[in-house]
Amino acid sequence: MKALAPKHKGGEVEEFQAAGQAVLLLERELSAVKGEQYAVPLAFPVTWDIGAPLPHLLKSDYQCFVIFYVAASDPQWDGRTAKVVDPANAAPVPLALVEFERCMSAKMGSPNDEVFHGHPLYKKGQEAYTAQEVVNSKWLAELEAINSVHSGYSPALWRDLHHYVFWFHDSTFECIAKSFEVELSNVSFGALLDRAIRKFLD
Repeated sequence: MKALAPKHKGGEVEEFQAAGQAVLLLERELSAVKGEQYAVPLAFPVTWDIGAPLPHLLKSDYQCFVIFYVAASDPQWDGRTAKVVDPANAAPVPLALVEFERCMSAKMGSPNDEVFHGHPLYKKGQEAYTAQEVVNSKWLAELEAINSVHSGYSPALWRDLHHYVFWFHDSTFECIAKSFEVELSNVSFGALLDRAIRKFLD
């Protein structure tokens, strides 16, 4: 450490992060020029717990909800032990409930963060542990093509839809929806799960 100290000038982390963002911007610009799909940052109001967000997906034909643990600092955590998160714990914790409006399709599962580089959006603006929107989405185009044979097909309705992707630690969530709303709570996981289930009956 002492040998490296003279080489440390400060600001290296910020420079590294700025370089990473510059690379992402170039990836998106290149994909746009080539007419390919790419991921851009989503104006999302909350950051999830990177290590253990434990997302839960609840979906019916017409409604879609995602629950996850929100990132929160713990002043008593010394960084030397792993934090165990248990949804069965009745203690209140910071959580988010995301409701997607007019969700046409949704999926959650593989890939996890160990294989994000195998996803089609890798090197196309993909940014791990963030919420993003996919521009020129192949999935959205495929769904529209399937539904275009319907007698009531309206191209205008599909123009309002977005391809959202959430890069979690152990899974990836993606959906095609019109919009979303985020509700923040400090309750037990079970309590918020009950609240979400009741919304299906509203």
